[in-house]
Amino acid sequence: MDRTRRVINELLVDVYNDILNTEVRALRSGNFHDVSIKEVHTVEAIGLHREDSMGEIAKRLEITVGTLTVAVNRLVKKGYVERVRSDQDRRVVRLRLTNRGRVLYRVHEQFHMQLVNDCIGDLTEDEGRVLRSALQKINDFFRKNYRGQEGEA
Repeated sequence: MDRTRRVINELLVDVYNDILNTEVRALRSGNFHDVSIKEVHTVEAIGLHREDSMGEIAKRLEITVGTLTVAVNRLVKKGYVERVRSDQDRRVVRLRLTNRGRVLYRVHEQFHMQLVNDCIGDLTEDEGRVLRSALQKINDFFRKNYRGQEGEA
């Protein structure tokens, strides 16, 4: 069983790194070379048709509002995000994507869909179901044990 644990550890680390590196290469080669992966994930957390508060988005990303503020300042300067003040309470600031931000969101979403399609393309239907079940159990484990903890994930 120790060998199995070692192999699973190596596979998890390798898959995580490969996905991250693939995202970085795709960004650098495309029209969005001016954003980092963390900024892309911030755009993703802001969402296509939402106008959520900084606190809501920071919670979704599991980062502090201060950390989010730094990222949002950069994204506003680059033209991906805009701040919208509430008409009812001018202290309330909501975020929304600009047209450029929505294009980035859709390109990133398409990238992930293509990545998944390419990864599972050679699997049988049964292998796909087993993979989905195993990934769901791993995801449930992380949700139960690690998500929601204060940090800069």
